Amino acid sequence: MLDQSTICAISTSPGVGAIAVIRLSGEKAIEIADAVFRSPVKGKILNRQEANTLHFGQVISGNEIIDEVVVSLFKAPHSFTGEDIVEISCHGSVFIQQRILELLIEKGARMAQPGEFTQRAFLNGKMDLSQAEAVADVIASSNAASHRLAINQMRGGFSNEIKKLRDEMLHFTAMVELELDFSEEEVEFANRTELKKLTERIEILLRKLKDSFQLGNVIKNGIPVAIVGETNVGKSTLLNALLNEDKAIVSEIHGTTRDVIEDVVNIHGTAFRFFDTAGIRETNDHIENLGIERSYSKLDKAKVVLLVVDTQNPYSIVQGRIDKIRERVNDQLLIFVANKIDTGLKETIQELKRSVLNKNEKLVFIAAKDKENLDELIDHMVHAVNLDAASQEDIIVTNARHFEILKNAHGAIRRVLNGLDSGITGDFLAQDIRECMHYLGEITGEISTHEVLGHIFKNFCIGK
Repeated sequence: MLDQSTICAISTSPGVGAIAVIRLSGEKAIEIADAVFRSPVKGKILNRQEANTLHFGQVISGNEIIDEVVVSLFKAPHSFTGEDIVEISCHGSVFIQQRILELLIEKGARMAQPGEFTQRAFLNGKMDLSQAEAVADVIASSNAASHRLAINQMRGGFSNEIKKLRDEMLHFTAMVELELDFSEEEVEFANRTELKKLTERIEILLRKLKDSFQLGNVIKNGIPVAIVGETNVGKSTLLNALLNEDKAIVSEIHGTTRDVIEDVVNIHGTAFRFFDTAGIRETNDHIENLGIERSYSKLDKAKVVLLVVDTQNPYSIVQGRIDKIRERVNDQLLIFVANKIDTGLKETIQELKRSVLNKNEKLVFIAAKDKENLDELIDHMVHAVNLDAASQEDIIVTNARHFEILKNAHGAIRRVLNGLDSGITGDFLAQDIRECMHYLGEITGEISTHEVLGHIFKNFCIGK
C-alpha cells in the first residue's frame, strides 16, 4: 500500500559542494516548503504558483535566514514520483543542508528511505520495475557501454519486449482456457499450429535474452582479463603500465607475485578488470603453488588472456606450458605478449614471429617498462570484446534478478513446446503458459511482493 506521507532527502552527493539539492515529495510537499520559504516578492505563495517553475527566495526559521535558495515546483501527476515534488537548491555547506532538512521535518516531512522516491515512481505507475532498477544502473554506470544499456532499459526497451511477449501469450491462454469451457463439444479455439509458431518464437527470444546476461554482466562489472606467464617475464610491469600506477610489486626475484592482484581501469569507454597472476613455474613452495593454481583458475573466468613471454629469455617460451594454457582457453581471445623487445634476443623474436597462431590468438610485441606498443595491445583487447556492437537499441540483460527469472520463464516455455509436440490437453498447456507469463510479470513488476520491492530499493542511495 502506498505511503501517503511527505518525504524529504538530500539528493546530491554527501559532503561539501557548490550546490546541494534537497527534494520533497508527497501531497503536502508544497505546503511544507511554503512554511520555510520567503520570497522577495511580497505575498508570493508557492502553493499558488504554476507547475514546472523556479522561484528565488530564502529559507527561514522564524526571523533567521538560513540560506538563499532556488525552489523548483513539479505538480502531480507530471513529476518523477507522480506526486507533488519540490526541489530546493541551496549552497553546499553541510550545515545548511542539515538545517534545511531539520526545518522540513519540523514542518511535517519525514526522512526518505533508500530508493523511496523511485519506489513511489514505480507504485504510481510512472515506470515499471525493470525501469526503476535501471535508474540504479544509470547512477552506477562507469563506462560508455554500461551507460548505453542502462539508458535503454530505463527508456523501457527491455520491459516493452517483455510486455509484448506477455500480451501475445495472454491471447492464446484465453483461447486455450475457453476450450476448457466447451470441452464436451470438442471445439478448438486456439490454433495449435499458430500457437506452436508463437511458442517457438518466444523460446528463441527468451533464450537469446537469457544468454545475453553473460555479455551484460561483463559490460556492467568490467571485461575480465587474465595476465599469465612464467615468473619474471614482466606481468606485474605490464599491469602497472595498463593501470598507469604502481599497483603490483616489480622485482627480479622469482615468485614475487604469489596471489592474484586485481584492479579495474576504464579504457576507451570500456571497463577492463585485470588479474595479475602468480608466475607459472615448477616450485616446491607450497604457498607459491597455491598462487599458480589460482592463475590457472582465472583463465576460465577471463574473456581475454594475455600470455606474457620474455624475449630476453628463450626458456620463458616453454611449449608444454603454452599448450597447457591453450587447453584452458576456450572461446576467449588469447594474446601472446612478447615483452622486453627493446633488449630482447633477435633469435627469440624471430622464433615468435614464425610461430603458428591458432584461431582467436594474436601476437603483440611490447616493452612494458617503457609502454612501447601498449596502444596496439589495447586495440586488440577493445576489438575482441566489440562492445560497440551493443548499441542503445540492443536488449541485453545486465540484472542478475532478471537472469534468474528468464531461466525460469525459458524452462516453462520449453514445457509448452514439449506439450504441443506430445499433444497434451489444453488444461496442462494453459498451466505452463500461465507460469511463463507469471515469471515475465515478475520482471516488470506486474507481479511483485513487498519482500521483492524491499530488496530492490534498499540498494538505492537515499534521495533517489
